[in-house]
Amino acid sequence: MKLSFLLAGTLLLGTFQFLRAQGSISGNMETTYQYLVSDSAIGALQPDEKSLVNSFMNVNYRNQGFKAGARFEAYLPRILGYPDRFDGAGLGYRYLGYENELVDITVGHFYEQFGSGLIFRAYEDRALGFDNMMNGIKLNLRPYKGVTLKTVYGKQRVAFSEGKNQYAPAIVRGADLEFNFNQWFPKLAENDVRINAAGSFVSKFQEDNNSQFVLPENTGAYGGRLDLRYKKFYINGEYIIKEQDPSQDNGFIYNYGKGLLINAGYSQRGLGILLSAKSIDNMSFRSDRNATLQDATIGFIPPLTKTHTYNLAATLYPYASQPNGEVAFQADIIYKIKRGTMLGGKYGTDVSLNFSTSYEPMRRTDGITENDSSRVTYKTNIFENSGLLYWRDINVQIKRKLNKKWTVKANYFNISMNNDVLKLTNAKGIIESHIGVLDVQYKINRRHTIRAELQGLWTVNKKDRGNWATGLLEYTISPDWFFSAIFQSNYGNPNPEDQINYPMVFVGRIWGATRLQAGYGRQNAGLFCVGGVCRFVPASNGLTITFSHSF
Repeated sequence: MKLSFLLAGTLLLGTFQFLRAQGSISGNMETTYQYLVSDSAIGALQPDEKSLVNSFMNVNYRNQGFKAGARFEAYLPRILGYPDRFDGAGLGYRYLGYENELVDITVGHFYEQFGSGLIFRAYEDRALGFDNMMNGIKLNLRPYKGVTLKTVYGKQRVAFSEGKNQYAPAIVRGADLEFNFNQWFPKLAENDVRINAAGSFVSKFQEDNNSQFVLPENTGAYGGRLDLRYKKFYINGEYIIKEQDPSQDNGFIYNYGKGLLINAGYSQRGLGILLSAKSIDNMSFRSDRNATLQDATIGFIPPLTKTHTYNLAATLYPYASQPNGEVAFQADIIYKIKRGTMLGGKYGTDVSLNFSTSYEPMRRTDGITENDSSRVTYKTNIFENSGLLYWRDINVQIKRKLNKKWTVKANYFNISMNNDVLKLTNAKGIIESHIGVLDVQYKINRRHTIRAELQGLWTVNKKDRGNWATGLLEYTISPDWFFSAIFQSNYGNPNPEDQINYPMVFVGRIWGATRLQAGYGRQNAGLFCVGGVCRFVPASNGLTITFSHSF
């Protein structure tokens, strides 16, 4: 037995060295370990296993045009808050492919995106436990300069159970054709003009196994996008139509879906302006009509909200995009007050202003009877809203470097969210909160830095869980060590028994491409969101260790 293991190890090592000599090998690995304890004050329970582990390792190989890769995954069991569709250990991702100047072909598992992702986006976000990768074939062609054709065909992963992938029932097919006019007409670039245009088509096939309704087995979505740039200005937009797609999300109605996304901006030294708008109606598009939450999504609704990083603004009242319908707008302005002025100081002052809001679409029932056999239940117009607020966020940040050692950031957030729609807590109606953050950094010397944050959140009329405070202290020894402590407190909860504190401490060490971090403390229950996609994380108390390495 020992001899067989020795021979297998020797063969594996020899194969690895041979492949590396003939091509290039790269990859990364990460392990997250948790040991949790019960904490009755916050409702945290110790799991039966006590220890939880998420782990993965990616290995990619390239030799001239040939490419191959695989990912090993392990959830033994999954860490707290991770979706229950992840369980066991095994090979979760593998692919083979070939690429040259004309063709790029991949068989097996792959990720891809058409445009903004409104019509198709297969991607992974490991922090959220989200992975809707395709299993099939991807063929991309560059048949002529300025022309790119992407095609995809396969099924989407929805779960990793007992060490094996599980896939949604529908077959997904799609194509995206993009034209870069600058490569056809060089004079456009000479005049600082850039033009790109594209069209997309995606369809799914899922058998009709519903005994109550006659469901379309083939559903298509199609649309186009245009990107125009002139010197310091740009404007781009994408419009998608989705055919009749009765599903669990929309109550099995037969309305068409439509989505429009527009971005416009201007940038120069010291000034940047971004204006965005989107109108979404019935755009939930899944490879399983019975799926919910984040399962089996074909399309992606880009968020029009600022991604907050400070604890209270990011975790207590986050916003998730509404695929069934929203009319949203965002404005982002970044301005640098010149150095040497009274307001700019010696190094200049950065000012960031952001506004975003989202409303319910106006759904009209004119001319539609209650017993309409077509099951088209309403009509909508682009950018027409009912006045019902989903979300509003007004925030400003002022950043100033006082001298070579001191840097100060001051932040204010005014966030209003409709909890009747978003259902983040048990409160009713609109929850309005004011959040202030003071972020101070002191650079002791070239290697040693101290940073501190003081945050406060106040809800109007002490609604929901009332007022919160967070303090953070971070000490960094660059490029090796970092230490931090964070203290979150729900000191203003209307219920005295729920005025709970959440302390946590962290320590970490970095060795080039290797990183090790350990943290211990209480974690407040809430939503964890990235890019408009969220997952719920229950309250916990315990130790978390994270190890990562790239090669």
